[in-house]
Formats: sequence, C-alpha cells, structure tokens
Amino acid sequence: MNKFHYYGIGSLVVLLAGFGILADEVAEGDTLSFDNRVLMALRVAGDPQTPIGPSWLAETARDITALGSFGVLTLLCLAILVYLVLARRLRTAAFLTACVVGGTIISTVLKLVFDRPRPDLTGTVKVFTASFPSGHATVSAVVYLTLGTILAELSAERGFRVYFYTVAIALTALVGLSRIYLGVHYPTDVLAGWSIGAAWALLCAMVFRVTLSPQNGSTTA
Repeated sequence: MNKFHYYGIGSLVVLLAGFGILADEVAEGDTLSFDNRVLMALRVAGDPQTPIGPSWLAETARDITALGSFGVLTLLCLAILVYLVLARRLRTAAFLTACVVGGTIISTVLKLVFDRPRPDLTGTVKVFTASFPSGHATVSAVVYLTLGTILAELSAERGFRVYFYTVAIALTALVGLSRIYLGVHYPTDVLAGWSIGAAWALLCAMVFRVTLSPQNGSTTA
C-alpha cells in the first residue's frame, strides 16, 4: 500500500466522520440557528426571497447551479461514456457508470432517511426533494471529482493532472455555494453533500488507481 492509499484512507475517515457529525447535529436541530443566520445574511433585508447583490449575480448563480442538476450531469456523463466506448476503454466506462449510479443512490437514500424540510424561502428556484444532504452538492462532487480523477490518471503530465483536479474541485464548490446563495439549501446540507460525495468519489478514485489507472501499469482501461 503506497502513500496515496494511506492518505486516501485517512481522508476518507475524516470525510465520513464529518458527515456523521453534521448528520447528528442536523437531526437534533442544533444547526438550525447557524443555518438561518447564514441564509439571512445572503438575503435582502425585509425580502427573504431575494438574494443580495445585482440581478446578474442571481442569474449567474442559477446558471451555475444547473451544472449540478440531474439533467446536465446525465448529459455530461453520457457524452463522456460514448467517448470512452468509442475509444475502447470499456472498463473505464463501466467504472464511471458504477460510480455515478452509486453516488446518486447514496444521495437519494440519505434524503429519504433524513427527510429534512427545505428552507422556507420560496420564489427563487423550484425544488422537489428533501433538503439533507444537498443532492446537487453530493452528485456534482461524485461526478466532477470522479471525472477529474479519471482524466488525471489517464494523463502522463503532472501539469494536466493538477489542472483536472483543480477544475473538478472548483466546479463542485461553485455548485454547492450556488445552492446556499439561492436559498434552496441550508449551509449544512451543502457541507454534508460535499462530505459524502467527496468520500464516495475518493473511494472510487482509490479503486480506479489500483485496478485501471495507467499510472499503476494498467493497459486495459
């Protein structure tokens, strides 16, 4: 077991512990005061339906939040899966499918288990599912971090690997922050989504590194 896996296991434990702590605090209602303070700080005084800032900022946030939507992520994954199949990287295609489907199932099950009501701020974006954890934050972390890992592992140049990881983390962060800014999720929903999504993506990355990564000598990805 190399340093990557030691660090990976340590990070996985931290992420899962962080999610567990958040879930416990949310279930007991201990985070509600903090959550509401953050949300209200991002709303126009006397008009909780309206985010602070110029109108273009709210519009940009709606565009960014769509990057974590089921439709956009599905189209993105399908496009990449087609490429992987055409490139005859069938094992990588199957691996990506398993990671994304698994992460989506985890997000859905956790929402059903906790069944937390959404923030009482309507009029910005329509929502249809429970609040905890944020599905956009969870699944975008799974998809973007997993794709970033695959692209990085398929690249031989360190600069490209750093770029892929940076873009993946930035997209994940922006999607989660947009959910808070738009008022459709509490901050703890997003933090929990990032934690469990990143944990699943990290586990997938560790498996990919061992089984499919050219960096580890695999030639049948």
